[in-house]
Amino acid sequence: MFAPRRRNRRRRAALAAFALLAGCSGGGGRTPVVIYSPHGPDQLGALEKAFEALHPGIDVRWLDMGSQEVFDRLRSERANPQADIWFGGPTTIFDRGVGDSLLAPYRPAWAGRVGPRGVGPGDLYWPVYRTPAVIAFNAQAVPRDSAPKDWDDVLEPKWRDQVLIRDPMASGTMRAIWGHIIYRGIKATGDTAAGMAWLRKLDGQTRAYVLSPLLLTEKLGRQEGLVTLWDLPDVLIDRQRGLPLDYVFPSSGTVVIDDAIGLVRGAKHPKEAQTFIDWAATDEALLLAARVVFRLPARRDLPPDSIPPWIAEVEQAMKETEVDWALLAREGPGWMAYWDQRVRNTGKKAGAR
Repeated sequence: MFAPRRRNRRRRAALAAFALLAGCSGGGGRTPVVIYSPHGPDQLGALEKAFEALHPGIDVRWLDMGSQEVFDRLRSERANPQADIWFGGPTTIFDRGVGDSLLAPYRPAWAGRVGPRGVGPGDLYWPVYRTPAVIAFNAQAVPRDSAPKDWDDVLEPKWRDQVLIRDPMASGTMRAIWGHIIYRGIKATGDTAAGMAWLRKLDGQTRAYVLSPLLLTEKLGRQEGLVTLWDLPDVLIDRQRGLPLDYVFPSSGTVVIDDAIGLVRGAKHPKEAQTFIDWAATDEALLLAARVVFRLPARRDLPPDSIPPWIAEVEQAMKETEVDWALLAREGPGWMAYWDQRVRNTGKKAGAR
């Protein structure tokens, strides 16, 4: 019952955001702060409400889109920036933003409580959350002891035409997973061919590449596919809403993405944007995101008695894998272009030979 309401709410939120950005003047004398983010309306709406309660003179406005779409939009607007804050996405995409001069240096009040991992060069971005990737599945159709336990298990014949994948070209999460697969192939063989061959086999297992996170989990809930690779927060949010989802951390190790925030270069409201960035990783903001939308904080110094129990469970259960994030930032765009042009939609033909 909740899924149609969620879809309508997301559509209304997007339309409202576009309308607000078009005007971009503060309502009721308030100063607008415009945020581009992949974090979704639930998280962005909750943070907006909490922040504006503390800073009534600031009008937070957000536009929700995929990580790659945020980057593309910021780059297209570089000569006349419409956003003040880039909030969310892997540091590999933020590194591309650094290369294209999309970010301005700013050292937030909490800078000394994170890092060094996930911190951009010259104070250009900072980690707010850690986002683990998981193997998710429909719990009604797949008993937990029968679910894939590791990345390679998804290639087993029983999952043929049962895998759903968020379109990797628009998703920072999927680009990070793809990057991990290619990187581990490079470690084993010295070349990208092994990783691309693995991704071609996965393509042969894939029923559909889905255009949005919302459609991905809804299709999984309706058994239009039984297995996916996705991020932990979305799976937990949708399970809490009633979708029959479960997940496992890959036994060989999972990708844990450093999820960042940065000040947009040429922001029209830099002072107010800095105020939001200073607040985004306070105890209050991090615990709110952890409780409402299952975000794992980048900071490790939050009061232990305030941390939701699920965080301790995740920290104990997951094993983080090694990823060369600098290599992914440098080579990832080329890898993704090759995958899109030479691997996507070739797996079923390859498997038939």
